[in-house]
Amino acid sequence: MEFKIINQSSTCCGPSDSCCDTKLPVAIIGAGPIGLAAAAHLKQRNMPFFVLEAGELAANVRSWQHVTLFSPWQYNIDSAARTLLEQTSWQSPQNEVIPTGKELIELYLAPLATLFEKQIHTNHRVVAITREGTDRMKSVKRESKPFLIYVDTCCGTKTMKASAIIDATGTWGNPNPALSNGLWLPAEQKLADRIEYHIPDVKSNEEVYANKRIAVVGGGHSAINSLLNLTTLKEKFPNTAITWILRKARVEDAFGGGSNDELAARGELGLRIAELVKKGVIQVETPFRIQSIREQEGIVLKDGNKTLEPFDRLIVNTGSRPSFEIHRELRFQADAITEAVPALAPLIDPNEHSCGSVPAHGEKELRQSEKNFYIVGSKSYGRAPTFLMATGYEQVRSVVAYLAGDLEAASNVQLHLPETGVCHSGAGGCC
Repeated sequence: MEFKIINQSSTCCGPSDSCCDTKLPVAIIGAGPIGLAAAAHLKQRNMPFFVLEAGELAANVRSWQHVTLFSPWQYNIDSAARTLLEQTSWQSPQNEVIPTGKELIELYLAPLATLFEKQIHTNHRVVAITREGTDRMKSVKRESKPFLIYVDTCCGTKTMKASAIIDATGTWGNPNPALSNGLWLPAEQKLADRIEYHIPDVKSNEEVYANKRIAVVGGGHSAINSLLNLTTLKEKFPNTAITWILRKARVEDAFGGGSNDELAARGELGLRIAELVKKGVIQVETPFRIQSIREQEGIVLKDGNKTLEPFDRLIVNTGSRPSFEIHRELRFQADAITEAVPALAPLIDPNEHSCGSVPAHGEKELRQSEKNFYIVGSKSYGRAPTFLMATGYEQVRSVVAYLAGDLEAASNVQLHLPETGVCHSGAGGCC
């Protein structure tokens, strides 16, 4: 299914438009699942809005469209979006079926976006947000001033006004480095052409990985997906050497809840990878904390006195981190440890909690010092790796209700997440 959004040269919220004197729209940044869910809730409440997307529709999802999710459709469709779609000829996917990223776009996100395509502006990259006529330091009449958004487009930089900001840009484009200390150093950056920081489409790029020495760094579901794709390749190209590099004390700590996981596909990942490790298809190095990375007839990794033999390529699936550059002139806070929205941090910190459950939370927990500015979705979790789409859908439902003045609906947050089957806490977390 092909879907295109026509880039608009302006909206009624431009700084010179008279309509800004009355009711300014809400600005949603990011046209992924959470951003489009926010749009659905705003449309359902007849509130004006526009969506700004740096690339094409659901650009982040497109980068992993070859990956199968571990959550079925019942957790992937927002309630307001479903209500709007069911008023059209849209056919709902079966709840128990698990989609790929491509199917998520084609069967859900693209049809949803057609319902408000005039409000969606693709290839509009937000570079900065502030309050009109002021900066971060000024407090006088601050809340009465509209937000001013600076946007890079094919036609140059333009400004757009909004009454509220919902930042749903996520963290996907900001991966963590391979080094265990979290630093991006020149040595790693120089090897960028041989390092993949997402889940690679191995099947479509066999020549890149076949019969090569590959190291996968990371202990979460992304790393496991990458490993499983490589083991399938190894069946066809037996000389492909696969090494799994973990910081965990035991490789078993990365297997997850297995048959006890309420998301069967997520549990199955752990069961499959455990069997492959047992058979020796995958070589495991753990605990191994990468302290240095260098080029020496390949990519050489070192942990203290231990050095691994050179690899041809690295796949680094160590999670992502948020970028706050676009709202440096706004008054926002991020937790010192997780970089999450501060009120969320105690609920999701993997140093203290497992990812088996997250308490229901909404507008109140997401509220920032800057009135009507919200960070939602995976970006609201900062570096914590436990976000699910269903969490983001409840977040934006509550935020939109608050912006609409429906305080009762905003405070009535409810969230049911499937258990992982892993109920421990501690430094290792569960993801």
